[in-house]
Amino acid sequence: MRHLRVLCAIADTGSVRKAARQLGTSQPSVSTQLLRIERALGGRLFTRERTGSRLTPLGHTVLARARTIITDMAELVSAARQEADDAEQMTLRIGSVGSRAVASWLRRVHARLPDTRTTIRIDISANALLHLVAADQLDIALVHESEGFPLRLPAEAEHRVLIAREPQFVALALSHPAAGSPVVRLEDLAADAWMVDPTADHEYAALCRVLSEAGLSPRVVQVRDNATAAELVASGEAVRPCQPTSLPGPGTVIRPVHGNPFSVRLLLVWRPRALSAPAFDGLYADLRAAYLDLAGTNPSYLAWLLSNDSSLPRLLAH
Repeated sequence: MRHLRVLCAIADTGSVRKAARQLGTSQPSVSTQLLRIERALGGRLFTRERTGSRLTPLGHTVLARARTIITDMAELVSAARQEADDAEQMTLRIGSVGSRAVASWLRRVHARLPDTRTTIRIDISANALLHLVAADQLDIALVHESEGFPLRLPAEAEHRVLIAREPQFVALALSHPAAGSPVVRLEDLAADAWMVDPTADHEYAALCRVLSEAGLSPRVVQVRDNATAAELVASGEAVRPCQPTSLPGPGTVIRPVHGNPFSVRLLLVWRPRALSAPAFDGLYADLRAAYLDLAGTNPSYLAWLLSNDSSLPRLLAH
């Protein structure tokens, strides 16, 4: 590589003397190196003229390859150093179902672990996230479990309950007759079509079970696209269960359901080989703080928490 740089310096400056100055060495040293290179390659690379050094046809061929090799070597060194830096930096691979608490959780994690690189994978399917934990592609994941439909947790993973029973509210059009009530009843929605995301684990089955137990058999619409789902709710075409921390979209309201028939359990699942107990405790505390802050700023959910026998109001007080 040193010899190739000598050739490039002579070609770029046009003389051995100027090349020596650019390389920070003596002219005799550059001349000696050039002679060695030419002997090794079996031909002259430069013609020496009074005005300087000019490339021979062989010199042009060698120089073109030399520049490519120098560039490739520089890229190789840069990539290797970056990979070495990444290997020395701890990476935390986080997964989560969709939740407005995730952004606040990540901010807290970054503040707690400023030297740790984090990645985030969001998936509506809790089972998909658990498979990634089992496959060592995620270190920790926030998942939800529909009531009556327990998740199959990876054998090598551990879990801790974040929220034992999070009530699911319902989103409905602002023009809906029940929209003016602070709490809606299932019978108020008997004539409505219900909407679920078919990619969400057990959401359809859990919804059908609750409605069947209430003696209702409404039409159920399966929609994957959130934008389309929001438009359908706003237009009054359907109602849909939603997280109690959700924000209402244009033309919609979010209301708790009397008796809290819909609920999920929030779990934090992690791989003990990837996280020590103190590290996990810190991540759990960050997530709980993020969730409680979010719950405390949502008027309808906060009202529900304060009117129900739950441990969350006591946590909020702290």
